[in-house]
Amino acid sequence: MQHHAVLSALTTVWRSIPCSRSELNLDVVLSCGQSFRWKQINPSHWTGVLASQVWTLTQTDDHIWYTTYCLDGEENVDHVGLESQNMEPKQSATSAHRELKMERERRRCCKNTVDAEISCMGKTVTVNPSNNFIFVKSKKTEDDCDKVGRKKQDILMDYFQLNVELESLYKRWGKEDLHFRRVAQEFPGVRILRQDPTECFFSFICTSNNHISRIEGMIERLCKAFGKRLCQLDDAVYYSFPTLEALAAPDVEERLKNLGFGYRAKFVNQSAQTILEKHGYDWLVSLRCVPYEDARTMLRALPGVGAKVADCVCLMSLDKTEVVPVDTHVWQIAKRHYLPHLGSDNKTLTDRLYKEIGNYFHNLWGPYAGWAQSVLFCSDLKKFQSPKTDEVTRQKKRRKLY
Repeated sequence: MQHHAVLSALTTVWRSIPCSRSELNLDVVLSCGQSFRWKQINPSHWTGVLASQVWTLTQTDDHIWYTTYCLDGEENVDHVGLESQNMEPKQSATSAHRELKMERERRRCCKNTVDAEISCMGKTVTVNPSNNFIFVKSKKTEDDCDKVGRKKQDILMDYFQLNVELESLYKRWGKEDLHFRRVAQEFPGVRILRQDPTECFFSFICTSNNHISRIEGMIERLCKAFGKRLCQLDDAVYYSFPTLEALAAPDVEERLKNLGFGYRAKFVNQSAQTILEKHGYDWLVSLRCVPYEDARTMLRALPGVGAKVADCVCLMSLDKTEVVPVDTHVWQIAKRHYLPHLGSDNKTLTDRLYKEIGNYFHNLWGPYAGWAQSVLFCSDLKKFQSPKTDEVTRQKKRRKLY
């Protein structure tokens, strides 16, 4: 049986991408309600499914580290050798960590970018200084391993949109917005994921009148019922996200109701059927090439899709970086810090208010307004607020009562 990997143990192969915490805050981005399939199994180690592969991600000050796992019935070149050592786990991890640390120190003084071989726990390990990865030699050639590593790196680069320089955006937003500048000090590295449009769309249909932890449970049940089993790690089984065909089947609505989806069951099933019958399998991803207003209109024509769901899908999977989805959190932020005239007189978020708030933030923050909004959104989530912040909030509420 495979086990969830931990970077410090070095019982599996890890690769890395140079990336500072100011460019990506993994712990916040993977748990803030953009994607609902990442679980923190070990401290600051996130395991989830991406591109039909099971990954574990973690972070150091200047790198994102990642590893993947063998799918059921397959052999992964990354996972040959290290697990079979006849050493106690603690001793094995310590020895490997010490030897690899010594090798990294040696490589810092070496400008040669050719692969170097080192001995780790009696195994021959290849270290590539330029690509920041290690792997154990197996029957496959090093070129094959290198291609696999580069493909996986490309997947993560695209998923986290690491081509976007986040620090420069933070500086630009901070110059225009004093409140953002204050919040940004506590929430660096918050960026928007570039998700698969099908997974993003059906996940956000489930967000209506819901909260993050419950949504995560619903998506897990959805994948288990209609997705393909990928692998098992310890006692956790991971599944792919269901295909459109699987979600369009006649019995899906009833099965989803039995899984606790309520009224959302009908929307999931009917939307899948509508997409396949009227648009085709690749239609959702094709909306990346359509202007925002057109994409939004077409999404809203699907069952169960309102303004917020459509905007979340546009922002988080269709490359519409300027979009500002407005939910309760964003509405309250707007009233407290930007648009006080919205005040207590407005009890519900009407279409007019939704548009007014979205337009205001777009004009304030510019073409990446949706990214800036995500920083303030995260700051408003209770799970990310420090005890000091909670106390300040309570004091403000008490003052309002008198």
